[in-house]
Amino acid sequence: MFDNILLGLTNIFQLPNIAAMFGGTALGLFVGAMPGLSATMAIALLVPVTFALTPETGITMLASLYMGSMYGGSIAAILIRTPGTPAAAATVMDGYPMAARGEAGHALGVSLFASFVGGVISSAVLLSVAPLLGKIAVMFGPVELTAVAVLGMTILASLSQGSPIKGLLAGCIGLLISTVGMDPITGTARFTLDNINLFSGIPFTVALIGLFSIPQVFRLIEKDEEDAERIAAISDSVTLPWFEMKKLLPTAVRSGFLGVFTGIIPGTGGDTACWFAYNEAKRFYKPGDSKHEFGDGNEFGIAAPESANNAVVGGALVPTITLGIPGSSSTAVLLGGLMIHGIMPGPQLMTEYAGVTYTLLWAVLFSCFAMYVEGLFFTRLCIQVTKIHNRVLAVAITILCVVGAFAINNNFFDVGLMFCFGILGYFMDKLKIPVAPLVVGMILGHMLDVSLHQSLLISGGSWSIFFTNPISAVLLALAALSLIQATPWYTNWKKARQAKKSA
Repeated sequence: MFDNILLGLTNIFQLPNIAAMFGGTALGLFVGAMPGLSATMAIALLVPVTFALTPETGITMLASLYMGSMYGGSIAAILIRTPGTPAAAATVMDGYPMAARGEAGHALGVSLFASFVGGVISSAVLLSVAPLLGKIAVMFGPVELTAVAVLGMTILASLSQGSPIKGLLAGCIGLLISTVGMDPITGTARFTLDNINLFSGIPFTVALIGLFSIPQVFRLIEKDEEDAERIAAISDSVTLPWFEMKKLLPTAVRSGFLGVFTGIIPGTGGDTACWFAYNEAKRFYKPGDSKHEFGDGNEFGIAAPESANNAVVGGALVPTITLGIPGSSSTAVLLGGLMIHGIMPGPQLMTEYAGVTYTLLWAVLFSCFAMYVEGLFFTRLCIQVTKIHNRVLAVAITILCVVGAFAINNNFFDVGLMFCFGILGYFMDKLKIPVAPLVVGMILGHMLDVSLHQSLLISGGSWSIFFTNPISAVLLALAALSLIQATPWYTNWKKARQAKKSA
């Protein structure tokens, strides 16, 4: 394990990887500052670019973009009262009021410092926890991998926002899509409609670009271009004095750990963690700690959500790396970046692909430092990004989608397929069906397909092998528990019990 940690550290200090880290972070800052865009969409668009890079360089760029966009979302939240990413929603509450009274630089400085602290905390947890869990990975064979895939599907279905049934439906659709192409065991063509372009399956990256980017184009076109409340310029310093950093540090650390644990739970993300941290900051707040109350430009109201949403990055990567279960939609796309390099997700990431995996762990840590340095110098330029017209942005995204989809296999069929997935994603958004379970279904579908077939071959067709294996039995029991918790019966019973206690 120690050798792998040193290998990852050596890789991250290679010149191409350093350049990818600073470039990905800068791109993340600008993407995050664009209202309405998300880290997931930006990563999906960048995945095809990484195809020309080595796996270590490509995954370093994607991880850095993920980290940078988390802080970048606060720029639009503070300057124009519109969250640049969903994870910056709580930052609006105190960020814009502080900027409105002429302290935009100070607000961005608080956000940058808290984002740095949250990112470092999540990186430390990731570097310490993931390798320990990686030792367990060597115990996983086809039977255990089948149970992991089932658990991943049930967790994301049960934790989907809104109706759990819709989340489960989306996950099943993803599973069905993953079966298109040649059977990996028997070589039989499945659901290809006799189209040779589908014999190799649905290109995962093409589907990702369509699902996350094209619906955003429609949303930008539909959105009225109203004159938003904007801060014209940043007049004060972004750099915080030491005494203020010291004052904000306990809140940032507490919120950072809260963000890590929120991120570890598959299906949650920065948008959930930011509100958890904001509420906890209000609970721990003592009158007199700040000149302004919460909602009126309180610096603790900026530090808490920004530390939490950056800490989610490392937390979401823990189940992603150790089990191959994406902790969020963004980490699902990161796995897509690995898949185009022939690196399949699952517990074997920590063993068979240790070089790439440990490079990713170190990339998350050092991207925090890149984010802080670039944030100090380039945040003032990001104010121009918030002024881009929605329809101009929509055209630019569409062009990038077409180029990215075509570049993967140099095939125009993939472009048409990308638009089909874009339309699917648009109507799923309209029907309030979450896209994340569909993406995870596509990722885990291949693992489930292969490992289930192999397990049944080992057992001679007997399903009892999944219950006689201790690890598999425990994982399947957790999956059953997760499904029970997602049922309306359990939800109603829990509400009735809480009402009875309060009475």
